Amino acid sequence: MPELPEVETVKNALKEKLVGRVILSALVYWDNIIAYPSRKEFEEKIKNQRINFLERRGKFILFVLDDYILISHLRMEGKYYFKDKDYLKEKHNHVIFTLDNDTLLVYDDTRKFGKMYLIEKDKIDKVGPLSKLGCEPFSFELNVSYLRKKYKNKKLPIKTVLLDQSIITGIGNIYADEILYLSKINPLTKALDLTDDNLDDIITNTRCVLNDAISLGGTTIHSYKSVDGISGKFQNCLLVHGKEGSSCNVCMEKIVKIKVGGRGTYYCPNCQKLKK
Repeated sequence: MPELPEVETVKNALKEKLVGRVILSALVYWDNIIAYPSRKEFEEKIKNQRINFLERRGKFILFVLDDYILISHLRMEGKYYFKDKDYLKEKHNHVIFTLDNDTLLVYDDTRKFGKMYLIEKDKIDKVGPLSKLGCEPFSFELNVSYLRKKYKNKKLPIKTVLLDQSIITGIGNIYADEILYLSKINPLTKALDLTDDNLDDIITNTRCVLNDAISLGGTTIHSYKSVDGISGKFQNCLLVHGKEGSSCNVCMEKIVKIKVGGRGTYYCPNCQKLKK
């Protein structure tokens, strides 16, 4: 699943070609992609809306239009492609936008898990998914005091809590492993047991890992690529995720894989000892 760096990469690639363009029409071929409003309303309301700019919030891409905000969540396999006006629809193309420069913006999704919301600007904090999101990783509001309040009653493992989008938004499975490794925190440590130094390390390493990943275009694993098939390069810099059996770069202990909250989790048992 694309996480914050991949979504930021997609947003930036789309922005280069979309800002200032007008959506003449949209055709939806898989109704479940449209989470709000209905497919028919979506197709009607988005006509002749100009794309003024693009933003990212957590793992969501926001297309800021004249009267609405189009929110797109890529989920597992969502991708965007630019095609010429004579392009013939393919099997996994589920939404096709016709733009005012004789090009098409095609939303492709093999798994059909992606979602789109078209919401009036004055309702953006009341309708749709954004109101449920926590702090952005780069926000000044993300500090030790904030995490202490959020974690004080959390008996769940920190690996699970890091994936909670209502606390810090944008962190997914890959980057949670990298953040905890750099912070020398065992993924099974209960969130409420973390010290202020631990929390400060999590904040610092979250920003470092995500910034590095963004600079390299995100992480390309399995079949995920960004706009028009662009691949990221951060997978070449991963220290623990996917490295089961490899030697830790610090102590040479073997990286192990366990399940935490049903998610595959990689860590070094020596550098990330579970404190009792």
